[in-house]
Amino acid sequence: MRSIGALGKATNTKVETIRYYERIGLLAPPQRTDGNYRTYDDEALARLSFIRRSRDLGFSLDQVRALLSLTDQGTQDCKTVDRIARDHMAEIERKIADLIALRHELSTMIESCG
Repeated sequence: MRSIGALGKATNTKVETIRYYERIGLLAPPQRTDGNYRTYDDEALARLSFIRRSRDLGFSLDQVRALLSLTDQGTQDCKTVDRIARDHMAEIERKIADLIALRHELSTMIESCG
């Protein structure tokens, strides 16, 4: 069992973010000590690590929630996973196109100022 601070440190997550994830239901309410302090087990650590990694990869909270719900239900709905992955892939492709256009504009600007 670990405190909220230790969980935050282990996952590089701010304490307020952990509380937020609890409020919106991504993390289950933690167990409490006799002093009413939050305590987290290895399952909470694994779940928060998954959330953090998904967020770092650009998945929205709704997409993370959908992926976690598949795990929570014990099902592997390939159609849902496929839809989420394809939506995310399309978003990545848009960002790449935007970055390529930005690179071209910046190159043009640098050349004109040189």
